[in-house]
Amino acid sequence: MSQPPVIVLVRPQLGENIGKAARAMLNFGLVEMRLVAPRDGWPNPSAGPAASGADIVLEKAQVYETVADAVADCAHVYATTVRKRGISKPVVTPEEASRTIHREEGRSAILFGPERSGLETDDVALARTILTVPINPEFGSLNLAQAVILVAYEWSKGEQLVQPTQEDLDPPAPQDELDGMIGQLDAMLDDSGYYFPPDRVPSTRRTLRTLLTKARWSSQELRTLRGVLSALDGRKRHRIG
Repeated sequence: MSQPPVIVLVRPQLGENIGKAARAMLNFGLVEMRLVAPRDGWPNPSAGPAASGADIVLEKAQVYETVADAVADCAHVYATTVRKRGISKPVVTPEEASRTIHREEGRSAILFGPERSGLETDDVALARTILTVPINPEFGSLNLAQAVILVAYEWSKGEQLVQPTQEDLDPPAPQDELDGMIGQLDAMLDDSGYYFPPDRVPSTRRTLRTLLTKARWSSQELRTLRGVLSALDGRKRHRIG
């Protein structure tokens, strides 16, 4: 069974960028970060605020002196770069790399270079595969977190991650609650003389039911709507009385 890839930041310069990379990783289920000779040392006080809650990634981060040390236990090493740097190696996109990582056994590491200059030729030479993205030839400039999020997102496609909206939505209301709201509205419309002429009443009622059953009402939404209807009905009766 494949394991999630290790994200290796080679000589990262700013703590803020390390934190942003951690945030990008955790959004897509990656938690193992390795740092090679971070310029300002580690831990870095600027990383935490930039991570926006991705503390587990920063807490687990390991520091290495060299790229070779950081990837010593990895069977598959990818170097992210927008150019081949004269090295003859297979070149893949993040999507292709992710499919391979999910399919093959053994640890995989993905190398990301310093913010200003990217990976050096010697760094790329340690990798087995070059990972790059189709990018505007006139402006091939991704920041560190952007590069990490591109790769992490492609890897996440093969995982069972839950869409946040699916978690946050209330479950749909049962049919009897929906029928209760429709019945309340129907009675109010009948009392107000809305249904006219008489021969159109069945058709009008069917149209209203079709309209009201299209929405994915939650129980709370139906209670709110019925409260509105009750308030309107009570106000009307008060005026009549």
